[in-house]
Amino acid sequence: MDNYTNTIEVKATAEKVFNALSHKISLWWSEMFEGSSAQTEDVFTIRFGADIHKTMRVKEAIPDTKMIWHVEYSLIALPELKNQKEWIGTTIVWEIEQNGENAKIKITHLGLSPDIECYDICSNGWVQFLGSLKLFLETGKGTPYRE
Repeated sequence: MDNYTNTIEVKATAEKVFNALSHKISLWWSEMFEGSSAQTEDVFTIRFGADIHKTMRVKEAIPDTKMIWHVEYSLIALPELKNQKEWIGTTIVWEIEQNGENAKIKITHLGLSPDIECYDICSNGWVQFLGSLKLFLETGKGTPYRE
């Protein structure tokens, strides 16, 4: 199975990247953030308006190196999707590597593969929010979803 994967490089430290993934999700992904995402077993929910939300549990948090989120519940209530719960049971793996003055961020979304219905919508969403994460890390101001 081909899982969604993408890698970006940012002018930031691995520590700053990890901090964005563990404490600052509302500043680059969605301002509609509830819960905690700082350490193993923390649970958080992000929302994109009333019709799209995802609840995740932190499965692994290795400072400045790796963050793993397991999607416990998700609803993508878009009329074009028959299966609006495809993210449930998927896992998002963030790998961080310091590379001189830059940090390399690799995201792998296990279970988000081209054969699932929301792949195009969801992979485009990842591209958009990875851009926001890069902007946040390099300028201090991301472009998260705002209600």
